[in-house]
Amino acid sequence: MEGLAVPFPNLLLPKVAADASTCTSISISTSTSTLTPTGFLSLKQLGRRRRFAFCTSSQSQPQSQPQHPAEQVITTGNVSGDSIRQRFLSFYASRGHKVLPSASLVPDDPTVLLTIAGMLQFKPIFLGNVPRELPRATTSQRCIRTNDINNVGQTSRHHTFFEMLGNFSFGDYFKKQAIQWAWELSTIEFALPPERLWISVYKDDHEAFQLWSQQIGVPAERIKSLGEDDNFWTSGATGPCGPCSEIYYDFHPERGYTDAVPNNYETDLILPIIEKASELANVSYGISDDLTKRYLKIVGDHMRAIVFLVSDGVVPSNVGRGYVVRRLIRRVVRTGRLLGIKGDGRGDLDGAFLPIIAEKVVELSTHIDADVKNRAPRILEELKREELRFVQTLERGEKLLEEKLADAISRAERNGTVPCLAGEDVFILYDTYGFPMEITKEVGEERGVSIDMNGFDIEMEKQRRQSQAAHNTVKLAIGSGANIVDNVPDTEFVGYDSLYCNAIVASLVVNGDPAVQVSEGSNVEVLLNKTPFYAESGGQIGDHGFLYISEGKNQPRAVVEIIDVQKSFGNIFVHKGTVQKGVVDVGIQVEATVNVKLRQRAKVHHTATHLLQAALKEVIGQETSQAGSLVAFDRLRFDFNFHRPLLDNELAKIEMLINGWIEDAILLQTKVMPLSDAKKAGAIAMFGEKYGEEVRVVEVPGVSMELCGGTHVSNTSEIRGFKIISEQGIASGVRRIEAVAGEAFIEYVNARDSYLKQLCSTLKVKPEEVTARVENLLEELRVARNENLAVRAKAAVYKASVIASKMFLVGNSKQYRVLVECLDDVDAESLKSAAEYLMETLADPAAIVLGSCPGEGKVSLVAAFTPGVVDQGIQAGKFIGQIAKLCGGGGGGRPNFAQAGGRKPENLAGALEKAKSELIANLCEKGN
Repeated sequence: MEGLAVPFPNLLLPKVAADASTCTSISISTSTSTLTPTGFLSLKQLGRRRRFAFCTSSQSQPQSQPQHPAEQVITTGNVSGDSIRQRFLSFYASRGHKVLPSASLVPDDPTVLLTIAGMLQFKPIFLGNVPRELPRATTSQRCIRTNDINNVGQTSRHHTFFEMLGNFSFGDYFKKQAIQWAWELSTIEFALPPERLWISVYKDDHEAFQLWSQQIGVPAERIKSLGEDDNFWTSGATGPCGPCSEIYYDFHPERGYTDAVPNNYETDLILPIIEKASELANVSYGISDDLTKRYLKIVGDHMRAIVFLVSDGVVPSNVGRGYVVRRLIRRVVRTGRLLGIKGDGRGDLDGAFLPIIAEKVVELSTHIDADVKNRAPRILEELKREELRFVQTLERGEKLLEEKLADAISRAERNGTVPCLAGEDVFILYDTYGFPMEITKEVGEERGVSIDMNGFDIEMEKQRRQSQAAHNTVKLAIGSGANIVDNVPDTEFVGYDSLYCNAIVASLVVNGDPAVQVSEGSNVEVLLNKTPFYAESGGQIGDHGFLYISEGKNQPRAVVEIIDVQKSFGNIFVHKGTVQKGVVDVGIQVEATVNVKLRQRAKVHHTATHLLQAALKEVIGQETSQAGSLVAFDRLRFDFNFHRPLLDNELAKIEMLINGWIEDAILLQTKVMPLSDAKKAGAIAMFGEKYGEEVRVVEVPGVSMELCGGTHVSNTSEIRGFKIISEQGIASGVRRIEAVAGEAFIEYVNARDSYLKQLCSTLKVKPEEVTARVENLLEELRVARNENLAVRAKAAVYKASVIASKMFLVGNSKQYRVLVECLDDVDAESLKSAAEYLMETLADPAAIVLGSCPGEGKVSLVAAFTPGVVDQGIQAGKFIGQIAKLCGGGGGGRPNFAQAGGRKPENLAGALEKAKSELIANLCEKGN
C-alpha cells in the first residue's frame, strides 16, 4: 500500500534561524536485491523518499508460493490500512509527538496547486516565518500528485492519491533519535526482519553511516552511500536542504525483480473499489488479463483522488486544480468505456457509473476524513453531472477522429504516400476530448492509417514538463522579509473590544527594506506591538484608519493614513499606509485609531455572510458548502458549491429569511473553545482557513454557528437590511452571490431609486409603466433592425447578380462552375444571402466562395457547393474552415453550405486566391 507513505529519517538542515527546525521523516520502499536507484520509486522533489508497500490484501496467497515469516505478518488480513495508519501515529505519539489532523488537499500556499507532501503545512515553520508551537508532531496527510499519472495501473506503486505518514521535529531531536525510532518502527512495531533491511545514506554523510552501523548495528555491506540525486534533499536555490537517509526492504533476493512484490492495489484501501468497478464491467479482477487489470487499477486509484478532491471543495474546471480533478474524472470515464461499462453499468444506458463507485470510496473514507460522508450528496451529484457532460464530449471526439482519418486518407491519396494521423491531432483527441490514444491507434489500424507516435510523445512531454514545473515542487525559498521581523514579537490584537489604543512602533518597512525613520509623503509598512486594526483574513478585508503621533495640546505632529492591514510571518500585523504629515520613527508611541464607519460596514457584511450561508442551506440543501468569500466595506461576496443557477423564487426566499432574522433582533454570542468541542457543537468551518486547538465561535442563536475570527455586529438589527445584487456561475459547480447590507444596502436602494426616476423622466412615464414602455421600444427596434437587414440583403443580392458573370468553368469537360469573389464590406448575414442567391442562379454543379470585410479587424467567408460538387467528396464546411485559418480565424458548417470568420482582413485577398486554386485543383482531379 504505497498510498500510506511511511516516513523514515529524512534529515533536513534548514538554512534559517539559529535554532533551526528540522523535519525528520523516513520512507520505506519496495526493493529488489540491489540498491540500483532505478529499481525504486523516485520522487526527487521530496528528497528521493522511498515507500514500502504494506500489502493488506484481502486475497489469499497461492499455496505454491512459500512466504517469508515477515511477509506473513505484513500480508495477513488482520493488518489493515487503518491499523497501519493508527499504529504509526500511536508509535510517535507515545514518543512525545502531537498528533495533528491532515490539512486540506487545497493548500494555503500559492506555490502549489494541491497538497503534495506532509511537510507542506509546516512550511512556514521551516522558513522561520512563524514560531514553533510544538517541539514534535506526527500526521497522516492526504496528498495528490499527478506528474506520474500515466504510470498509474502500469506499476505496482504509482498513485495519484495517497496518505503520507510523517514525524516532524522542530529544533528538538535530530539524526540520532530519528534513526533510532525509524529502526524501532520498522523492526519492532511493524515486525520487519532486520536482515531484510538495507540503508542508503548521502555519500558525504559519515555521521549517518556511523549511526546506522554502530548505534543500530546494520552491517556495513547493507549500507549504501549514494549521490545527490538519491540522498540529498533540497527545496530550492535557498532554504531547507541537507542529506537524507532511507530504508529499503528486500522481499526476495533470490528472485530478482520478477514477481517479487505484491502490488499496492490489492489492499483493503483500494481493492474494494476495484471490485465495485469489476462488478459494473462484468469482469473478475483476479482472472483478468493484464490490460483489464490495468484499467481497473486506474479506476480504483483515480476514484480515491476524485472523491477527496471534490470533498475538499475542488470542482471540475479548465484551470488550476479544477483541471486536475476534471482530467482524472475524464480518464476514469474513458477507462470505464474501455472496460465495457455502459451507462451506469446497471442497465440505465443514459446513467452514470462514477457515483456508484464513489459510494464505495465514501464508505472507506471514515478513518481518512470523516467529513467525506457528510459531503457525499454533493460529491455524487457533481460526479454524475461531470460524467454525463463528458460522455457528450467523448462522442464528439469520436466524430472528430473520423474526420481526421478521412483527411489523412484523402491527403495520402493525393500525395501518393502512406496515410498517417499527425501526432498533434492524436494529442488533441486525447487531451481536449479525452479520447484514448489506444482507441485512436486501433481505429486507425482498422482503416489502414498509422499513428505518428513520435509527434504524440513530443506533445505529451511538453504537457508533462509544464505540469511538473507548475505543480510538483514545494518551494521553500526564504525572502528578505524574514530578517525584518527577527526581533519583532507577535502583534497583540485588541480590535474585538476597542477601535483605539496606544501602541509602540516596533518596525518600519519601506519598499521591502527596514527603515528607522520615514518622512512625509512616503509609503510605509508599520509594525506595532499591539493594534485595534483587523488584518485581512477569513475573507474580511483589513481595517482603514490613522496612526497619530501627538505633539501636545491634541495637535498631532505626525499622521499616517492606513489603507490596508495584512498578517505576515505568522501573527504579525503589517499596517500599510502613507505618511501624510511629519516624521515617524521606530520606537515612538502612536495613537492607533480605526475608521469607525468602515469597521461597522465590515461587521455588518460579515454577519450578513453568516446569515446568507444559513439561508442557502435552508433553501437549497444542507449539502451546499462555502467555496470562498469576500467581506468588503461596500458589499459582500459568497461563493458556494451548487450545480445550477438559483431560481428567482429561491433568491426571494433567501432574502426573506435573512431580513426576517434581521428584524428579529437576535443577540450574537461569541465564545472561545477547543476546536474539538466546536465541531461537536456543529460549528461550520470557514473555507480555506486554518485553526489552532482553541477557536473562536460566532453564533447567531437558532440560525448559524461558525468558526470565525472576523468582526461582527452585536445584534442582527444592526444590519438594517439585506439585498442580493447578483447570482451567477463562476466555475463548473460553483455559484457566486453578491449582496449589500447595512449602509451599503441603503445606498444601493437610493441609487436604484434615482436611476428609476431618471428613466421615468426620459421615457415620460410613471414607474409602473416603465416595463411596458421599454418592451414597446425594443419591439420597434427589432422591426427597424429587420428592415435594415432586408435592405442590406437586397443590396448584397444585387452585387451578387453583378459578379455572377465572373463565373468560370473548370474540369476535364468544363462542367464545374466556379465563382470566388470579394464583396467588400458586406456583413456576414448579407454575404450568406448573396451565396444563396448564386446557388439558385448558377446551374449544378457549381462551387461558390465569397468573402468580405464587414468591419475593422473582421473577415466574413461563405462557401456554397451544389450537390454535383459535394458528390465529388468536396465539403463546404471543411473547405472554408481551412481557408479561414489564413485570415486568423475558423469556422465550418454543412457539406453544402458553411460560414467562417477571421481577424486579419489584410489576408483576405490571398485567402480567396488560395480558395480558387484549391477548387480548381480538386475539381480538375475529380473531373478526370
